[in-house]
Order: sequence, then C-alpha cells, then structure tokens
Amino acid sequence: DTTTTVVDLASPTGRIWMDRNLGATQAAASSTDAASYGDLYQWGRAKDGHESRDSNTTATTATTAAAGHGDFIIADFGTNFNWTDFTAEDTLWQAGLNDPCPVGYRIPTEAELLIEIDEFSSNNTVGAFSALKLPLGGYRNYSNGTLSDNVGSNGNYWSSTVSSSYARYLTFNSSNAYMFDFYRADGYSVRCIKE
Repeated sequence: DTTTTVVDLASPTGRIWMDRNLGATQAAASSTDAASYGDLYQWGRAKDGHESRDSNTTATTATTAAAGHGDFIIADFGTNFNWTDFTAEDTLWQAGLNDPCPVGYRIPTEAELLIEIDEFSSNNTVGAFSALKLPLGGYRNYSNGTLSDNVGSNGNYWSSTVSSSYARYLTFNSSNAYMFDFYRADGYSVRCIKE
C-alpha cells in the first residue's frame, strides 16, 4: 500500500497539481517512466487496494459506496459497466466521499482538465508531459481486469465529472489529447489538483 508523496507542481495555467500520479513512487522523468505510472482507479472508488495494477478481481458488484475489499470489480452490461449499484454514485468523487487524493487535494473536474489541455504545448503526449508531467500509464479493462496493451503509448486520467452512466476522462497518445467518456469500471490514472 503506497502513500503518494505530495509535491506541488504549477501548470502553465497557474493551477497547482500534485507532481505525480496517485500510487507513483516518483514524478515522471519521461512519458514512459514506469515508476511514475502509479495506480489505476475505478471511477468513484476509494483507495482500498483495488487500484494496485495487479490486485485480484471479482465479478461481485458492490452495493454500497464502499466495496469492502481490495479486488478490482469486473463489470458487464448487467451492471451498467459499473463496479457499484450504489444509488448516489454520481457524487462519490465530487462530494469527497471516496476521494483518494491527499488532504488538500481532490480529483479534477472535466472543466479543469479542459483548461489544461488548452495550454498544452502540443495536443498530444508531448504536451501532456510538458504541462503536467503526465505519463502513459495505460488502463485496466473493466471486463476482465487485465492491463491494456497500450501501457507506454496511451494515458487515461479520470475527472470527477459524470456523463449519464459514464464518467469523463482525459485521454492522450502521440496523435492527440481530448476528453471522452467511458465505463466507470475501467481502471484509469488519477492526478490530483490542489483545492
């Protein structure tokens, strides 16, 4: 269980972020610095062990805001591709209930990430790294819990913003960077912004 060291990083927008992903042992020395990839969180879920890249999996969906274990919950159509069917799930990260960020920090909103993207030196991996030292940590698949084969070529970062039954995230690669929405059971990187 890793406690992420808190070091501030000012982006080109003047906003203050943590200089590394949650679970990372260091700030990224490059976009493909494996020690900087950190953990992969299911949207809205607390730091409970599931975020470890090699945590066990279970197909049993949580019925509350807390899973009660550290397994990565795989999901399918029957669960709306979510790890929980908790009724107030939309606010799990906005209200701070399950916010895994250190005290004084929180999950960024989609609007805050869009402001950063607008200031990227280039709209791709290079821009994401130059602005916030965001590495290419890949993601963990909602349907089977396996790590994607794009670790080292794709970055995915959750926002606290929801979109219908999905959640919004920043994704980037060598070609582009943009916001998108996808299943909340996917495991993505988290970079915290200062409150």
